[in-house]
Amino acid sequence: MRSPQIRDTFTDYFTSRGHHAVPSSPLVPDDPTLLLANAGMNQFKPYFLGETTPQFPRATSIQKCARTSDIENVGRTNRHATFFEMMGNFSFGDYFKEDAIAYAWELLTQGYGLEKDKLWITVFEDDDESEHIWRRIGVPASRIQRLGMEDNYWSMGVPGPCGPCSEVNYDRGPAFGKEGGPAIDGERYVEIWNLVFMQYQRGEGDKKGDFPILGELARKGVDTGLGLDRLAAILQDAENVCTTDLLLPTFHTVQNLAGRACPTQGEEKVSFQVVTEHARSVAFLIADGVLPAKDGRGYVLRRLMRRAIRHARLLGINGPVLPATTASVIGNLSDVWPELEARAALIEQVVTAEEESFTRALAQGTRLLDAAISRTQHSGSAALPGETAFELADTYGFPLELTVEAAHNAGLTVDEERFAALLDEQKRRAKAEGKARTSEALRTMDTYRELASRLPRTDFLGYEHLRAEATVNGLISGGAVVTTASEGTEVELVLDRSPFYAEAGGQIGDTGTLTLTDGTRLRITDTRYGLEGFRVHTARVLEGELRIGDSGEAAVDAERRAGLMRSHSATHILHAVVMDTLGDHARQQGSLVEPDRLRFDFAHFTALTPGQLHRIEAAVNGHVLDDPAVRAWYADRAEAEAAGAIALFGEKYGDTVRIVDIGDFSRELCGGTHVAHGSQIGAFRLLSESSIGASLRRVEALTGHASLTHLDTERRLLNELTALLGTRPQDAPDALRGRLGALADAQAQLTRLRAAELRSQAAQLAVTARLVGRGHLLAHKVTGVTPEELRQLASDTVTHMPSGPAVAVLALEHSGKALLVAAVSPDLLGHGVQAAQIITRAAKTVGGGGGGTGATASAGGRRTEHLDQALTAAAEDAATLLDNR
Repeated sequence: MRSPQIRDTFTDYFTSRGHHAVPSSPLVPDDPTLLLANAGMNQFKPYFLGETTPQFPRATSIQKCARTSDIENVGRTNRHATFFEMMGNFSFGDYFKEDAIAYAWELLTQGYGLEKDKLWITVFEDDDESEHIWRRIGVPASRIQRLGMEDNYWSMGVPGPCGPCSEVNYDRGPAFGKEGGPAIDGERYVEIWNLVFMQYQRGEGDKKGDFPILGELARKGVDTGLGLDRLAAILQDAENVCTTDLLLPTFHTVQNLAGRACPTQGEEKVSFQVVTEHARSVAFLIADGVLPAKDGRGYVLRRLMRRAIRHARLLGINGPVLPATTASVIGNLSDVWPELEARAALIEQVVTAEEESFTRALAQGTRLLDAAISRTQHSGSAALPGETAFELADTYGFPLELTVEAAHNAGLTVDEERFAALLDEQKRRAKAEGKARTSEALRTMDTYRELASRLPRTDFLGYEHLRAEATVNGLISGGAVVTTASEGTEVELVLDRSPFYAEAGGQIGDTGTLTLTDGTRLRITDTRYGLEGFRVHTARVLEGELRIGDSGEAAVDAERRAGLMRSHSATHILHAVVMDTLGDHARQQGSLVEPDRLRFDFAHFTALTPGQLHRIEAAVNGHVLDDPAVRAWYADRAEAEAAGAIALFGEKYGDTVRIVDIGDFSRELCGGTHVAHGSQIGAFRLLSESSIGASLRRVEALTGHASLTHLDTERRLLNELTALLGTRPQDAPDALRGRLGALADAQAQLTRLRAAELRSQAAQLAVTARLVGRGHLLAHKVTGVTPEELRQLASDTVTHMPSGPAVAVLALEHSGKALLVAAVSPDLLGHGVQAAQIITRAAKTVGGGGGGTGATASAGGRRTEHLDQALTAAAEDAATLLDNR
């Protein structure tokens, strides 16, 4: 059975049994506690937590998932993957264990035709009920195993729903491992379907993960996940996912690039599978809006790409690997996942740029590694420090394996134990930081849930009104729900109705005032979403006392809102113009909409030229002057997409969406506030364009009053410049170029004269050198030179000394610092004498440090009063070296 039929069979089975088919959510979740979507239940979490009333009692979905917790197992086992499709069915207080188990058994044995005697079941150790249901269905007790909390119990790790799991496992036979069931061998007995029964309410846990059960849920739920990859491998009799129809074309692509077939075992087999599997993850992540970065989900993507490239290099694939492999993923899976085809150009650009960047990093890492090996050999050590290997891996992406190989070729080892310790320390630190952020987010969300469980959602009036009568329904202070707030207190409040726009889609939240009927006044400093549809207003009580139930007038800062609307509408126009100028791939990746100022991030692989920036700015202003009408309308998601509305990466949209049209050239899904006509934007002024990551560019721009102020400032600066140049504005560039050219010529002449003067001074100094042993030595304090010239003067002085061993040490007091430079002749250098040996003691004398390799070295410190003493010390050390030659 091919994967399209596997998907259809699953969806048809559950929709025919009353389940609502829900599309997969993006891999970038609308959840502060998650980096990437990692389970089918992610998008239904608000239902299970009681934050939102389910639109349907039962659902089914095929969810895109990304997990890298087991990334090291990819290619080493037959079942691990960093991307997979999770087919699931869900019950929100509708059916429970009996039906969930019956559905799973019937679909697996009849829908997919799996042999009953090859299916093994695991249940939670205390879950008698599930075992009895399985036995009534016909599974013998000998194929049912009980496991503990780690394997067969589900919880989100915080207070909320939890419950036992029951897993269905398939016996792939003795060729895959030893007998004994899933409790003995997870490779042979592959878990294919996990049935989670949300049955209890858990309390706060301790550091060991133990938590109290507070009671049974009033509405029990079911969350299941059947892995498409693993089921496809079984139904297609494939050893692993790379040889199923999901990845076989990509697997063939890797073999073609390598010029040979994948072996049946060994490290090469691992590399073939890693490149293949990671290519799929990379394509899907980029298609859903993730771009390479130094942290967060962007780092996950970068790690996957670099890991794939590294394994390709181990296979001898020295040319580009990701463009071809991701293209094969797109060609194979875009019929099911059309976003792959829609983002094909972007995927190609991102992987090409990242692979080129990583190749450069590898070259740089090689140079640094060669230098580190040389230092280690010179020091007499037999092992390259673990710190060096870690820096190469962490900063430059240079794999440990290559470091070990290069060190071995140089007769060295690598302190891998220290490397591992540093890596563990970094992981612990990242985990602790991530856990702290997650815990804080969860605590905040718990407080919001407490209010949301008993309060209606805020009625938003801000599209039509900037003032409204409102009642205070909820208060939060210090992270806890309160009933009153006194003067001077910082609070978060929930209103029954609000004209304040909550931060979303790049547009920052509204500010303003809340004036209550009893005279209490609050300054609203921010507005954002606590939960979906649940607005939280951050405020400060300026006067009086605030209480739950108080009413008054909520008023948005109208001037600030007008500036926000100008910038938001300009962002839509800019988006349309950028795509028209650069190509459809140059879609918005992020934005920040502020009053009369905007920041716009988009996908593109090279810096924009001045000509492109000029055309973009002119085109935006052209649209503004045409005064297009701005219209908002509502439709279901499918209708909006059919009408050509652009959906932004990472944004969450419901079944009914709001579409904003600007003229006939811009149509986007958007919940933000906008001007009524394009001319209300005023002037548009591009400020800058820069790179913020591989294949990601950023422009910043001004609109409205800020743009006019900026233009006026530039006009005044131009007038001042032309007055200084004594010319007209239109002639200023040529006049300035002429002045700069003349200045450059004069500077070049001065440089030549100064160089000649220094050479003459060096010759005069060289005459005063004294004979020491078999060589000559000069130690002299100079004036009238710069620190940069001091180094050149010392080198030139040695050059003018008589042939044979020679040393020049020059001292200078400059800007409150004591400076020294030592220079040695080539024949001393050839006998192993380094200039740094002469300057070391002198550097300590002036209270500073020194450095340099080879023929020259310099030192500096703040103790200018000891400069003569330092010069004497350097002369003594130089004399000792000359005496020994």
